[in-house]
Amino acid sequence: MAYRTNAMICTCTNCVSNGALRVKKALEAEISKQHLEDDVQIVPTGASGLCVKGPILIVQPEGIFYQLLTEKDVPHLVEEHFLKGRPVKSLMYVHPGEETPIPNIRDIPFFKNQRLIALRNRGLIDPDAIDEYIARDGYQALAKALTSMTPEEVIAEIKASGLRGRGGGGFPTGRKWELCRASSETPKYIICNADEGDPGAFMDRSVLEADPHSVIEGMCIGAYAMGSSQGYIYARVEYPLAIKRMKTAVEQAREYGLVGKDIFGTGFDFDLEVFQGAGAFVCGEETSLIASIEGRPPEPRMRPPYPAESGLWGKPTNINNVETWANVPVIINWGAKWFSDIGTDTSKGTKVFSLAGNVNNAGLVEVPMGITLREIVYDIGGGIPNGKNLKAVQTGGPSGGFIPGDLLDLAVDYDRLQEAGAIMGSGGMIVVDEETCMVDMAKYFLKFTTSESCGRCNACREGLQAMYQILTDICAGNGREGDIELLEELAPAVKDASLCALGRTAPNPVLTTLRYFKDEYEAHINEQRCPAGVCKALIEYSIDPDACKACMLCVKNCPQGAISGEEKQPPNIDQEACIKCGVCRDVCKFGAVKVQ
Repeated sequence: MAYRTNAMICTCTNCVSNGALRVKKALEAEISKQHLEDDVQIVPTGASGLCVKGPILIVQPEGIFYQLLTEKDVPHLVEEHFLKGRPVKSLMYVHPGEETPIPNIRDIPFFKNQRLIALRNRGLIDPDAIDEYIARDGYQALAKALTSMTPEEVIAEIKASGLRGRGGGGFPTGRKWELCRASSETPKYIICNADEGDPGAFMDRSVLEADPHSVIEGMCIGAYAMGSSQGYIYARVEYPLAIKRMKTAVEQAREYGLVGKDIFGTGFDFDLEVFQGAGAFVCGEETSLIASIEGRPPEPRMRPPYPAESGLWGKPTNINNVETWANVPVIINWGAKWFSDIGTDTSKGTKVFSLAGNVNNAGLVEVPMGITLREIVYDIGGGIPNGKNLKAVQTGGPSGGFIPGDLLDLAVDYDRLQEAGAIMGSGGMIVVDEETCMVDMAKYFLKFTTSESCGRCNACREGLQAMYQILTDICAGNGREGDIELLEELAPAVKDASLCALGRTAPNPVLTTLRYFKDEYEAHINEQRCPAGVCKALIEYSIDPDACKACMLCVKNCPQGAISGEEKQPPNIDQEACIKCGVCRDVCKFGAVKVQ
């Protein structure tokens, strides 16, 4: 049936948690009530990317973008837009700092400044409908590879494209495939690493939820190129929706003969299994992931031998992450030259980032390699909320580094980020504003990596704990002379002596904050002061009598009763009773509560 309108409602994890399924149900009821079933098709999709604005509805083919919908909005929306043809401006996106809504998704800066390859089908298809993926050239690349290319030619195409692993290490994908194919051992295994454990990261989850068949097709092509007959998609159990859609997609592909025996009648056999991991951060490391699938404790092992030589059950194994696999069909369809023309000399194509933190348009973005941090944060992200100044951008997840605001014009690629002390990682990007304490941020991420360390090697187990204790003391006002020098000595030692990438990269937040924000460490230790006003042991709240209007909101809202005063007179804060919760500053409408 040909519909006049497609109502594309986002049903990713974020939108569902904000009520998208209730909005969808209300939409179905209202469409039926208005007798529009033959005109309007409701299509559940994966994430559109602008996750902070969910639930999201995109009306096609007009491209009208609606945000922050509730069930109560639906009757008016259906009557005005779908029945009378009058889009509802009050439900549309308004760009930060502007007053006029932007109706069309193509005109919203968040979307128009991106370039989609791995996310090419986001918001456009029902992830549970294989026919919709096929309608957008799905499995065409697999057919091309199996019927008109040799395995060697497939690998050569991937090598020529310059595709590097998007899971963090950036190892050339084609070279990795070549090493696995070169092994004479059989059977061979391929694995999709979807164990996405970085705080604030949701790249892999969103691809699995929005476009699972792109990953399956990429893996099938890779299996053909490397000579594998069995693959595993390793996803953490905290991703129930992604796992459900992935399992559905595998079954659909099997029913269509695109996974299993004699694919496309070529004699090529390849099957897939979705494996649920328990959620250990260290499972993102290849050898730990392999151990987990085998039923052993997820601990890294020494390399060599590398997984391409001896991996799963001692057999040759290739592991790539979700985004890497999703790029493969496009490269085969459009050619290595097309892909390699995007990006920089050493970092080809695009990269998906989960943009989070103190930024107006938090969400999932895909941009060409070589784009600057400034373009991502301001042109796509819409800048910093409440007109505050940007202080730093952290890339690479909890093991990444902080890049200061004066390096915002840094090009984002593997080499430039590494030179700045950060890493690409799997694609986490956290923006922090001027009210962020960099010592506290380093402590936060070090606490995470310390708790997630498997503890197998001394350098990581003992070294991270020692650094964390030093940072804890500094933030508590117990920093001592020599702490900075000790951190500068410990961090490189942990990097050099750790067994796996977790320990080798975990000191990055400490090293980069010392490199770019050493003055904050010195203020904490030497002046007993937190410049950002975050560390409770080093701050004191006071009330500016000149700014205070004696409204008494701070007095009424103080949970400790630590603020008192007479009517029409600025109140006082009892420093002994104050627990430094910050409620007084939050409720003050005049900026009279100061932090010293």
